Amino acid sequence: MQLVLTVLEIVSPVFILALIGFGWVKAGHEYRIEFVTRLAMTLSIPALIFVALVNAKIEPAALTSLLMAATVGFAAVTAVAFVAVKVFKLEIRTYLAPLIFGNTGNLGLPLAYFAFGDEGLSYAVVVFAVMALWSFTFGVYVTAGGGHPGKVIKEPLVGATLLGGLFLWQGWTLPTFAMNTLDLLGQIAIPVMLITLGVAMARLQVNSMGRAVALSLGKVILCAGIAAVVGQWFDLAPVPFAVLVVQIATPVAVTSYMLAEKYGAQAQEVAGLVVASTFLSVIYLPVLLGLLL
Repeated sequence: MQLVLTVLEIVSPVFILALIGFGWVKAGHEYRIEFVTRLAMTLSIPALIFVALVNAKIEPAALTSLLMAATVGFAAVTAVAFVAVKVFKLEIRTYLAPLIFGNTGNLGLPLAYFAFGDEGLSYAVVVFAVMALWSFTFGVYVTAGGGHPGKVIKEPLVGATLLGGLFLWQGWTLPTFAMNTLDLLGQIAIPVMLITLGVAMARLQVNSMGRAVALSLGKVILCAGIAAVVGQWFDLAPVPFAVLVVQIATPVAVTSYMLAEKYGAQAQEVAGLVVASTFLSVIYLPVLLGLLL
């Protein structure tokens, strides 16, 4: 019973904040999702990542092990998802990226923070960074039929991760006023990301849910299973192991829908995956956390 209450205490703030965003839009209020997303991706999330890494009380070797595990994990998910898409004769441009990339930012970072505190957040940003690098290169290439890998270097969150990793490795820090400013800026990231997730969910238009539910179930089983095997292979400690599994098993990211819409893939099919997998996560993420705690 105590474990159930603990899990509910962790996941409830996540889904309540998303529900606030959902209700805000349904009530007819304005929410400029493009502006908020750009603010978060350009300023608050990079600040959150940098501060989390600089303040991390973790051995650099442990972060390196997780970095390698996350890289291998996403590579394995990509390979298996590609085979599945081919076997079931699905369109690669539409289905491959959503089956690989989860909502490691809007959902994964808050879950890691609420479940494991600052330590968990430090590990989670590493997995998030790996996913972002792969998404901005391979993900865009697949969805668009051609990409620009060099653009990833210009992403602020990538620079924040590399710089934060360097500071962690060298034991450096910034003056107190600068760290306090970045910390304050980073604090808006988690609530803003969750509310924006709810707003995006409220605005998505879905045609058919049957295939979306089946594929969403397959995705979580595939991703959680691969992450668990990879985590065991790298002999990760309990907290980074749990963070790796939760991050890779997060539901389909809203950005997959945005990319499909932008590059002419079947956006409504992707919208169905986003909605189905996110609602299913209300059930499977608490169960998964209960097994990992």
